[in-house]
Amino acid sequence: MNIEKLIEKSRAREPFSREEIVAMLSFPSVSEQTMRLMAEGSRISRELTDNEAEVQGQFALNLAPCPINCQFCSFSSEYEIFREQTQISVEQAVESAKLFDSNRENAAVLMMATADYSFGRLLETAQEVRRALDPSTLLIANVGDMSLENAKRMKESGFHGVYHAVRIGEGSRTRAPKKQRLRSIRNFQEAGLVVGTCVEPIGPEHFNEEIAEHIMLAGSFDPAFSGAARRITIPGSKLETHGMISELRMSQIVAVTRIATPRSVTGNCSHEPCSLAAAAGASLFWAETGANPRDIKEKTEEGRGLSVQGCADLFREADWQIRTQPSLYFSKTHQRLADPDLPLQV
Repeated sequence: MNIEKLIEKSRAREPFSREEIVAMLSFPSVSEQTMRLMAEGSRISRELTDNEAEVQGQFALNLAPCPINCQFCSFSSEYEIFREQTQISVEQAVESAKLFDSNRENAAVLMMATADYSFGRLLETAQEVRRALDPSTLLIANVGDMSLENAKRMKESGFHGVYHAVRIGEGSRTRAPKKQRLRSIRNFQEAGLVVGTCVEPIGPEHFNEEIAEHIMLAGSFDPAFSGAARRITIPGSKLETHGMISELRMSQIVAVTRIATPRSVTGNCSHEPCSLAAAAGASLFWAETGANPRDIKEKTEEGRGLSVQGCADLFREADWQIRTQPSLYFSKTHQRLADPDLPLQV
């Protein structure tokens, strides 16, 4: 497909077809066409954000073998990487949140928990964390699927938004059905929680058609941000033999996601952070402490996890300014409700 026509269509802000997205994903990562796409993804992201990238800090509430058994996750109970259940105290959660909140380059605080974490304890912790944070700080949850009733209780407890994604391979490489994930996104939105998402986790085993479907799906419910993240290989996992895609390939997908996602979706994330993705249009990175589903260390700050400063430095290497106010993306006030019966043709 002609790269000039694709760039021209992007500049005109015209919607892309599935076939056009597949075509953009199909260019070799080392090609002039891909470099053009990365430049266009960067242009769009910088235009939408006034060249301000965001770093958001996430800490884990617990570490436990998870019964959802995602094949790409170190928490999977099948892998027995982590055999014991541990959780931080409410006081420790408050301290972790305050540490991120004290950094002027941190745009939001995320609390992450495994799918079977006690919902009552989640609410209790959220309320205490919310009281301890600056009133302007946005508190975000990264948790499992929720009913509408529980989503409303999360909103009441102090959460402003959630991260939730329909992962590639949902229902086959996880025990979470696709419709269940979509229904949760709708529940979060109906409860007044702002939803951010991502096309993830991407590995060499995924076809361009599958990635394109997920790019379109992620943009369809008007999230706070979309983006792309590669699958990190977990030693001994069922997907280890596939290896990983390169940072360049991930950056290509980050750029295509930005180009093909409606401009009403301001943010474009990438994980794990790298300056190449930032140069291709990623405008959101996460700093992490505690447990991490892509790490085999109990404290990811001693492994794969980066600090707020580390993430900000990567953005600066790509000539981004760092936002020092609450998240622009999670400040979104209106979202189109996701259709829980939206077909996912993958």
